[in-house]
Amino acid sequence: MRSQRPLEIAETPPSPKRSFIPSDKTRSIMSPLTCFAVSPEGVRFETQEKDEEVILFLRQHPIFLLPSLCIVIILMLAPILILPSFFGTLIVPFEVPARYIVLGTAFWYVMTFGVAITSFLRWFFNIYIVTQRRIIDIDFLHLLYKEFSEARIDKVQDLSFKSGGIFAAFFDYGDVVVQTAGDTPNIDFTGVPKPAKVVETISELITSQK
Repeated sequence: MRSQRPLEIAETPPSPKRSFIPSDKTRSIMSPLTCFAVSPEGVRFETQEKDEEVILFLRQHPIFLLPSLCIVIILMLAPILILPSFFGTLIVPFEVPARYIVLGTAFWYVMTFGVAITSFLRWFFNIYIVTQRRIIDIDFLHLLYKEFSEARIDKVQDLSFKSGGIFAAFFDYGDVVVQTAGDTPNIDFTGVPKPAKVVETISELITSQK
């Protein structure tokens, strides 16, 4: 009589947790000047947690650089077109040495370059990030100071966006308002591209975690 072995049941390993995939299932290709990216690869930030994935990466629409660009162009043309006409109408009792004019012009263009680079860096480093756990707002104020705000996804109570004006309608940008519960501060995405798509993606993310 043959002995019977007890029935052995193989344990099935737990399936890995699925990553959140937006409804369009597309991943954006990042470039240095990207202002809207869905599930971008290779994006990391300093407080990123283990296994935390970036779902949305946002900056202000590039059109917000237009006022700064106009100011920089005016400052660049001023020593050539504006200032000579202005000083030509002044009567001074002495003659300004040529080297002073050269040094003054050089200082003017250094100042203009500073205005240009500061405006660009403020736009470049002011970013909004949405992960499967948090919504993050990083504000770059100047070279030595920045503000970091975040809200957990499970604390989000309401999402809305507003977009008004001809430019906003034509270039498809607007403000997204994320209202949170408790003491968690509300987060505003100012002038981001595709605000409707941003709200839709965050809503899908919240629904997928319920």
